[in-house]
Amino acid sequence: MSIAVETKDCTALSDAELAEMADICAEGSSLHEIGDISKQAESWVLITQAREDGKLKGFAFCTLERIGGTPCVLIGLASVRRIAKRDTVLRGLVQDMLRRAVLAFPDEDVLVAARFNQPGGFEAFRSLHDVVPRAGHKPTGEERAWGTRLAKRYGIEQKAYDQRAFLAKGDGSGPAPVLDHESLHPDQLDPELVEWFEPLHPAKGDSLIGFGWAMEEDLRKLA
Repeated sequence: MSIAVETKDCTALSDAELAEMADICAEGSSLHEIGDISKQAESWVLITQAREDGKLKGFAFCTLERIGGTPCVLIGLASVRRIAKRDTVLRGLVQDMLRRAVLAFPDEDVLVAARFNQPGGFEAFRSLHDVVPRAGHKPTGEERAWGTRLAKRYGIEQKAYDQRAFLAKGDGSGPAPVLDHESLHPDQLDPELVEWFEPLHPAKGDSLIGFGWAMEEDLRKLA
């Protein structure tokens, strides 16, 4: 069976769907329960779900908005079930969000952002350009400023955010609402990327903010 992906308003979520998402989180590193997911549904506008044979394989809360005039896809809590097809699931989730973006922001480049607590999540940015942070790249002042803007948008207090490392320190209450994806090939991840996550304590809510650009010419193909 192929992976079917759908995006809809969070207001259309049923209790059964919330329970499905909680089941996926329980298998991953985020460990969010149904109460946490219900709060996410109240905080975000859209939910993208990937199903195979009717069964949920991955999801992502998201919203399309402008920050300082720049069109953005902001990804909130997201999780992909640890299955053999999880790369396909992740790619399907991202492509559907980008398809929505080109409809909302035609003829524009779009910034895509997410929070992570493990390096595998960065595979969501494979199709993006100028990803920050990235191996071998020293972030510019404008890129660090974008990290600060995104931290504020994600509700992270300024004192808890390190703009040079793009790291947000948690408050100790539990895992942050990150994009949770475990790589099928962890041995192939860039060592520098893996190193960024070593100081993090995911269970305490630490996370890393990352972002990249979906270019207009690439988005046009998804319209």
